[in-house]
Amino acid sequence: MPKLPYSFYQQEDVISLAKQLLGKKLFTLINGELTGGIIVETEAYNGIIDKASHAYNGRFTPRTSTMYKTGGISYVYLCYGIHHLFNVVTGVEGSPHAVLIRGLEPTDGLSTMFKRRNMQSLAPKITAGPGALAKALGIDKNLNAKDLLGDEVWIEDVKTKYRNTQIIASPRVGVAYAQDNALLPWRFYIKGSQFVSKPNS
Repeated sequence: MPKLPYSFYQQEDVISLAKQLLGKKLFTLINGELTGGIIVETEAYNGIIDKASHAYNGRFTPRTSTMYKTGGISYVYLCYGIHHLFNVVTGVEGSPHAVLIRGLEPTDGLSTMFKRRNMQSLAPKITAGPGALAKALGIDKNLNAKDLLGDEVWIEDVKTKYRNTQIIASPRVGVAYAQDNALLPWRFYIKGSQFVSKPNS
């Protein structure tokens, strides 16, 4: 399958883009080991106007500087000092939009994923949740600000089309600090997928 082009990532509507990423395939190639799967859960972060975004109000730090680059690169950060989280930078340069990849249905490199997650057999927890999927795919700070058309981390354009009834929109997880923005239904997931993180309906 072809990799998603820069034009895909540079769309200005990050909420629509977060939905369009559902069904695409995310891959990493680390030390010769290919791992990947189908994206089943995403969250949109709408730049400087979004109180849940790292770039809210134009916040610009060494960490958030990646978000201000032209869409089509990765943004990886450490959450609570424990979990690496993988985001896709979208939009145009200077407009810090990002989509967090929260859930993945594993398809490639399962034995490598088992090793990384210290698991013996396939269970939803292997890649359900952004910290789990990053660990399974070997994603850490070394994959921050990487070109998503490169050969270390990329997303392939699988032509899966979901009906609106198959996609659930709900509030994002763990963003209570965002006050009124915490309730925005900018988390999207595939209804019925066992690889969606909790909570789900």
